[in-house]
Amino acid sequence: MTTVIRNTDPLLQPYQLKHLTLKNRIMSTSHEPNYAENGMPTDRYRLYHVEKAKGGIALTMTAGSAVVSRDSPPAFGNLLAYKDEIVPWLRKLADECHGHGAAVMIQLTHLGRRTNWNKGDWLPVLSASPVREPAHRAFPKEMEDWDFDRIAADYAAAAERMMAAGLDGFEFECYGHLMDSFWSPATNQRSDEHNGSIDNRLRFTFRILEAVRNAVGPDFLVGCRLVADEDWDRGLSRADGIAICHKLKDSGLVDFLNIIKGHIEHDAPLADVIPVSGMKASPHLDFAGEVRAATRFPVFHAARINDVATARHAIAEGKLDMVGMTRAHIADPHIVRKIAEGREAEIRPCVGATYCLDRIYEGHEALCIHNPATGREATIPHVISRSPGPRRRVAVVGAGPAGLEAARVSAERGHEVILFEAASQAGGQIRLATQLPRRRELIGIVDWRVAQCERLGVDMRYNTIAEASDILALEADVVFVATGGLPRNEAIEEGAELAVSSWDVLSGDVKPAEDVLLFDDNGAHPGMSAAERISDSGSRLEIVSPERFFAAEMGGLNLVPYMRNFTTRGVRITTMTRVRALSRHGNKIKAVLFSPYTNANCGERLVDQVVVENGTSPLDDLYFALKDHAVNHGEVDHGAMIDGRRQAIARNPAGRFQLFRVGDAVASRNIHAAIYEALRLAKDH
Repeated sequence: MTTVIRNTDPLLQPYQLKHLTLKNRIMSTSHEPNYAENGMPTDRYRLYHVEKAKGGIALTMTAGSAVVSRDSPPAFGNLLAYKDEIVPWLRKLADECHGHGAAVMIQLTHLGRRTNWNKGDWLPVLSASPVREPAHRAFPKEMEDWDFDRIAADYAAAAERMMAAGLDGFEFECYGHLMDSFWSPATNQRSDEHNGSIDNRLRFTFRILEAVRNAVGPDFLVGCRLVADEDWDRGLSRADGIAICHKLKDSGLVDFLNIIKGHIEHDAPLADVIPVSGMKASPHLDFAGEVRAATRFPVFHAARINDVATARHAIAEGKLDMVGMTRAHIADPHIVRKIAEGREAEIRPCVGATYCLDRIYEGHEALCIHNPATGREATIPHVISRSPGPRRRVAVVGAGPAGLEAARVSAERGHEVILFEAASQAGGQIRLATQLPRRRELIGIVDWRVAQCERLGVDMRYNTIAEASDILALEADVVFVATGGLPRNEAIEEGAELAVSSWDVLSGDVKPAEDVLLFDDNGAHPGMSAAERISDSGSRLEIVSPERFFAAEMGGLNLVPYMRNFTTRGVRITTMTRVRALSRHGNKIKAVLFSPYTNANCGERLVDQVVVENGTSPLDDLYFALKDHAVNHGEVDHGAMIDGRRQAIARNPAGRFQLFRVGDAVASRNIHAAIYEALRLAKDH
């Protein structure tokens, strides 16, 4: 069957790029997961890319982007391509990926204004003109005559290092960075020979390309990831963008184009380039296809191509030569292998949560919302192995994300698993989140796990409230309590009982009133989702937050759709303010506000309804009822959990089973934390 699929599936056909044969049409485009150490792609970085190579990918592109000059300080964990010590690290990465049949490239850049001067060596940042970039807030220096040759030489030296490392090629980032700042009218305000005609605006680009070709020769693969239409009245037009593509092709200095549409001045346009859940999938695929048709040149592209069907369509219809499924590979690095083996239905879906990128832009490492193994390959497996020991009986109580993961992993280990769920469906708080239409894709987290549990023979007992006696009667060897939490309201000193919770609003149990105050003492999706539900109902809404940064637990990309909604609906947002007390005032509720900085009252509101989002309190009665019956008395060996070792605490000689509680049954956190915790505790039993 595998042979038949390989012979007929467009995605599994090889592609010849100059001298390089790529074994299929699927790639992961350059991105920076922020796994580097001191700017070097050390073990964690390498293992992340090697896993995709093991999974059958044809081409994995590292770095987004590796910086070529010291005055391009790393903005989000960038690799330092200007250092010679990067060569052995990249060689090790490339050699291991090559051993699995995958090609490896890298992205090189000078970040220009898309960074800040107070990083790295504290050198002034550069751009074509001194136009500030809102996203990174730097005021750049306009490039001088002595900067041009210096930076072109830096590019050439970095290219030589990439060739010495044994990579298959590289691409230049021309997308909000230094090189393309000369292309766009939005960033090029020069009055010299570097502005005006397209040829003038490309002078610096071709100076770099020529220096690089002189350094690496004509055969090393060189491409450009470029914006061919900034989709902006101030920016690079479609006509000029396609003209630039033609000039790059005709120069003979470039071997492929990686096409982008849009601009990245700040979070809102960036979210259109890199859409999140609820936004249009593959929004720029047709445009990339038009560039390919116009140029008749190799074209790569990635922008929320999350599913295999769309990727297959892109190749079959000749829109792309190589299709980037970058976030999809963060969710499941074994996509190609599963396609080839006829197991496409088992691919863990990317649900568009964009937890990965939002973490990067907030200065953290990339993590998938529901694949905790990504970026942790040294201690967490992507493929769960069967237990070498005896088959055990595992009881799981609660079918939210933590419980489903504990059940799935235990079943993959070969154990007998009984899963109890009080509701008629699995999902827990994820089902609540999906009541907001824009976030319905999150149900993929639940559906995938339910399908895997069913495939593995888990005994799924819905509409069942498990008591301690029920669990004891099972005579289980391991028990996971994943009962989640309930909304808490400990944020208001007086009159808290007059408020309803974000859960009440999202579930539909409470309809939004005409005039609503929402106090968000969490700063994450639950409060924002409830606010969007309220604003969509036509209510007048004020959101009050104690934070100095609005929605502090949410990254910029995910905040964009909320803010578009709130701005359109006229939602009032008040920050650095808390609610002290609620009281009845006729048929209204009076909310007394105060400043957390002075503790003084700072106003009152008369509203019809007050909604509070304050996280959850653990629903942990069952756990405490079972503790005295457990071998480990519920204790977790944190050292073993962190190191990826089996839990082996045995404190209670009379204990009958190991007991673990996971997810919000422990403390209010998020989806990733719940799944990660369950996986760490279940994978070695």
